[in-house]
Amino acid sequence: MAIDLIGLDIGGTKCAVSYGVQQGSDLDIQDVVRFNTIDREGTLGLIFQHVADILERHALGAENVKAIGVSCGGPLNVHTGTIQAPPNLPNWDNVPIVDLLENRFGIRAALQNDANASALAEWRFGAGQGTQHMAYLTFGTGLGAGLILDGRIYTGANGNAGELGHIRLSDHGPVGYGKSGSFEGFCSGSGIAQIARTAVLERWQRGESVAWCNPGELPNITAQLVAQEAHAGNALALSVIKTSATYLGRGLAMLIDLLNPELIVVGGIYTRNSELMEPWVLDIVRAEALGRAVAACAIRPSLLKERIGDYAALSVAANLGE
Repeated sequence: MAIDLIGLDIGGTKCAVSYGVQQGSDLDIQDVVRFNTIDREGTLGLIFQHVADILERHALGAENVKAIGVSCGGPLNVHTGTIQAPPNLPNWDNVPIVDLLENRFGIRAALQNDANASALAEWRFGAGQGTQHMAYLTFGTGLGAGLILDGRIYTGANGNAGELGHIRLSDHGPVGYGKSGSFEGFCSGSGIAQIARTAVLERWQRGESVAWCNPGELPNITAQLVAQEAHAGNALALSVIKTSATYLGRGLAMLIDLLNPELIVVGGIYTRNSELMEPWVLDIVRAEALGRAVAACAIRPSLLKERIGDYAALSVAANLGE
């Protein structure tokens, strides 16, 4: 049976409204509208307009759409469906997005943070199909995790489960999630850039040059540039990627020992660079985690890749009531 779903992905710079049709374990995304995030009221107005346009364009309504799923960065209250002042959404203080959507369109709605929504997407339609115990790590601008435990999304006592980025892996290191040496500090785009800037500065202070970064360009270093140079075989860039992969392995070993999952899916930067990072990650995991738990757990890149944002929001809709 075909099930019609609407998804809403709310980000700090861009948003998207999508329409998908689910048939069993398949999800066909039939329409996506993307637009820039502006001020709160302006963005909410665009959200309502684009949802209405998609419903009209595809002859959809309360009688044939199962649900509207919302994926947004936290903090959130998933029980009340409220967005609670995410740092990348200024002035979005206690926005009752679920009530606003349900009152406007007469369609049930549900809210999850972006990591949980992505975990649902990979579990239902991506690399995690058929698993009962799975974790998904974002590894993008920041680092967060969504947890599927005993075949259900796990959000914790008040919706804050999975904030792995805040765990401190070292007393010293790049800053992420407001904490030096954190998991996010080592395993995020901004963290990789911090590691690279320190490594380049050390080279310069020893009187050495760095072909891919001239003096004055230090602030322009990005994780994308580091990955590009690492793929080209540059030793310094490879050492930066190795540092990130090593700490990713340490963090995953902790996750494996704690939760004993059968699968960990790592998205974002890892998915785009898994052939570089995977050998170092697996070496550390095998050295640090319990052997029986490691044997039961696969570590894979995201199957949904760059489209996971659309799948994530629609997966929140698909999961409502299940």
